[in-house]
Amino acid sequence: MWLGIASFGVPEKLGCANLPLSSRQKELCKRKPYLLPSIREGARLGIQECRSQFRHERWNCQVAAAPPGTRPLFGYELSSGTKETAFIYAVTAAGLVHSVTRSCSAGNMSECSCDTALQAGGSASEGWHWGGCSDDVQYGMWFSRKFLDFPVRNTTGKESKALLAMNLHNNEAGRQHVDRHNSAASPDDLLICSAILWRLKEAVLTSLAVAKLMSVDCRCHGVSGSCAVKTCWRTMSSFEKIGHLLKDKYENSVQVSDKIKKKMRRREKDQRKVPIHKDDLLYINKSPNYCVEDKRLGIPGTQGRECNRTSEGADGCNLLCCGRGYNTHVVRHVERCECKFIWCCYVRCRRCESMTDVHTCK
Repeated sequence: MWLGIASFGVPEKLGCANLPLSSRQKELCKRKPYLLPSIREGARLGIQECRSQFRHERWNCQVAAAPPGTRPLFGYELSSGTKETAFIYAVTAAGLVHSVTRSCSAGNMSECSCDTALQAGGSASEGWHWGGCSDDVQYGMWFSRKFLDFPVRNTTGKESKALLAMNLHNNEAGRQHVDRHNSAASPDDLLICSAILWRLKEAVLTSLAVAKLMSVDCRCHGVSGSCAVKTCWRTMSSFEKIGHLLKDKYENSVQVSDKIKKKMRRREKDQRKVPIHKDDLLYINKSPNYCVEDKRLGIPGTQGRECNRTSEGADGCNLLCCGRGYNTHVVRHVERCECKFIWCCYVRCRRCESMTDVHTCK
């Protein structure tokens, strides 16, 4: 699995043949070796965001320790067809789009840069024009598809085809959220945005809905900060915001049938007329019991995990410990405090101690 590249400090020094990539990915790597730092950063972004979003849950995006080379990163979850599989594929595909697009905007690659389709546009009468460096997210999405997506027709077996179709859909769902998620904008910016959207070329955006959800940043120009003219550009939101959006999609993910005909269908027969949207996360199988350790599947269980005794959420001792109860022990903290600068020339501090109750699952 390509995600293993995140553990390599400088993957470009090893060469494509020595990296944990499929044969297709190695061929693409050989043609575009300058993208290796972006691939590594995309893997790191996806893994880090997965662990951040699930750090308080029973499944915390970690796998039990295994000898090197015996289990790919995330292990069982990569092929289980569960909601967790769906999130991993979506967030890592999104991470790759994000990192490649950022690298393009930074001028690190010759075959992509800023979004040139927006240049020389704007409206003098409405007081704005395109400028700066708009993120060319389309190139990032193209490369993510080329690097990660494997055609369903090349697989054999009903189960593998269904799982691959599910993974391909979730890859694309993750990419959609890189392009769609928007940061908060002021009412003034939204007015400018509405005027801008109708002037964008069709080739730049896949739909008006996507355009409305893209982030548009503007900078004022004018005498004494009068903001007579604004220079605007399109940009991706932070990856943390994309992670939050994907976590919401995970919570509302759709279970689909494992029998592939022409397209993915909802598992529940009475729900099959409800359309599946491009940005929905899909899964085939129900999640296993993450409460108890399962060495065969690489599930560590929740025993020994720290919990919050007063919380009623996922990190609360009642939910995280799966009703088994928890142990409480006191942790002693020693640190320097009340530091003062003494003339001349040293700092004098007191030694302060504090005691904290820590709760861990039985």
